[in-house]
Amino acid sequence: MSFDPHLVADQQDACPLVPLARSDFKKWLAGQAPSDQAWIAVNGFIAEPGMICLVPDQSGGVARALFGWDSADFWSWAALPGKLPGGTYRIETLLNAEQGQQAALGWGLAHYAFTRLKSRARSTKTVAQLCWPANADRAETLRLIEAIGLARDLVNLPANLLGPSQLAAEAERVAARFGATFAIIAGDDLLHENYPAIHAVGRAASDAPRLIDLRWGKPGAPKVTLVGKGVCFDSGGLDLKSASAMKIMKKDMGGAAIALGLAQAIMDADLNLALRLLIPAVENAVAGNAFRPLDVIQTRKGITVEIGNTDAEGRLILCDALFEADREKPDLLIDLATLTGAARVALGPDLPVLFANDDQLAAQILAAGQQEHDPLWRMPFWAPYRRMLDSKVADLNNASDNAHAGAITAALFLQEFVSPETPWAHIDVFAWNPSARPGRPEGGEAMGLRALYAAIRRRFAV
Repeated sequence: MSFDPHLVADQQDACPLVPLARSDFKKWLAGQAPSDQAWIAVNGFIAEPGMICLVPDQSGGVARALFGWDSADFWSWAALPGKLPGGTYRIETLLNAEQGQQAALGWGLAHYAFTRLKSRARSTKTVAQLCWPANADRAETLRLIEAIGLARDLVNLPANLLGPSQLAAEAERVAARFGATFAIIAGDDLLHENYPAIHAVGRAASDAPRLIDLRWGKPGAPKVTLVGKGVCFDSGGLDLKSASAMKIMKKDMGGAAIALGLAQAIMDADLNLALRLLIPAVENAVAGNAFRPLDVIQTRKGITVEIGNTDAEGRLILCDALFEADREKPDLLIDLATLTGAARVALGPDLPVLFANDDQLAAQILAAGQQEHDPLWRMPFWAPYRRMLDSKVADLNNASDNAHAGAITAALFLQEFVSPETPWAHIDVFAWNPSARPGRPEGGEAMGLRALYAAIRRRFAV
């Protein structure tokens, strides 16, 4: 694990931590000693979400810590480590299994920080530690913390340290850990193996494009295939981005990072699945051999694509990978991609867009997102907009000249490469926190990972 979640075995001398809902506070307060009631009143504690009150003991130490708890806000637990003094805490209230899991997960994620590139060591001051909540599933909590940490780390790494070859090495490391088979098709071999769109997008970069292919699981088990967009840096190509738009484009492999983290969690849980992970990994660079506006390129499916915009490259690499994934007729196909600015305009940075060709699948993912406090929002494959991708010289265009419905037209482009019979979800995700909040520092974020993990686990539960 890349960071310490500071979750420890139960200690009887740990400071009691008392979560209090605003609605229950008055009744609870009436049962306390008058001296404690006076102290709580002087400190203005009324159990509003996020409030903290340290109640002293007779020696001047902390007898217990009161915490204004909103049970509907998973991230309220992540605010605690930054507010409490160093030491070890034990939740005094017996939480149910779901609440215990949320407390442990929120607490653990609050300690994530991307520090591997800093030359100076982090502060050695005493940090707050939490005794494991009684009903929390420790193994499940740690595998999710580790998967999220992996995805965040990969997105946070700069492109000079995480190009296509390094992303492949990270995936190979995960494969080796779980005994998965691993293969790469790189450079001109992509043309020989008929992945022309991936090659076209990545050929201008010094680090050759490649298709990462990980397989794990049990023969005869339900087939689940994940596809992650791995554009390790996106300059926009010859349709060059502005400096401000290009600045955080190291995160354009966020879909691949989340898919790899999700795959790791699935393998670590030893789910009864036949898992495949496909990551087309490229850098969209500018050079003399870069693909150009109005070029027409082939795809693995045989569909020809006119290049309306070289900055709409993610759908090009995904289309080859999706067609290959669909060829095996998986029981579930999910792709994750930092695909469109239009999705962010529609739903903002926090809420990934979900497209699905199966209503039951969509309902399962949305329900899991709500339960896991990792929400997504569904948008439609609106077929009438398919005309916006028409080309005069090829089978379709990779980008519409129309300024409207960009997330939908991108999804409709991908839909051309997936059979209607394959249950498929396309997730358009930002994979980045623009500003820091408890448990979510500024930088890479594994949005949708917990929701998809839960949905997959429940869909194929035996």
